[in-house]
Amino acid sequence: MEALEISLPFEIKIADSYWARLKGLLFHKKPFTNEGLLITRCKSVHMFFMRFPIDVVFLDHSNNVVRTIPNLKPWKVVPPVPNADSALELPVGTIVKNHITEGDTIKLSP
Repeated sequence: MEALEISLPFEIKIADSYWARLKGLLFHKKPFTNEGLLITRCKSVHMFFMRFPIDVVFLDHSNNVVRTIPNLKPWKVVPPVPNADSALELPVGTIVKNHITEGDTIKLSP
């Protein structure tokens, strides 16, 4: 299957400071549906204290997909992903709905 360039149909917020990366989605009470969170300088994620599952797409420095984790449930941990530069946290179902696979490129608007 050929790698694709994928544009997501919602706003992607960027967590690029220490505190924003630490906080992530921890204080969201309900699943998010029309937004994503790009956590920079991130090779792994944890779901401690989360209240809902999410999809996670790990990207390299060029926004190429190096690993996808659909439906990551609360209280799970993803060990470090080699070659990952950032983690894109998305509403559950986004990976399947948009057919995101390793090798694809996620187009992020500036």
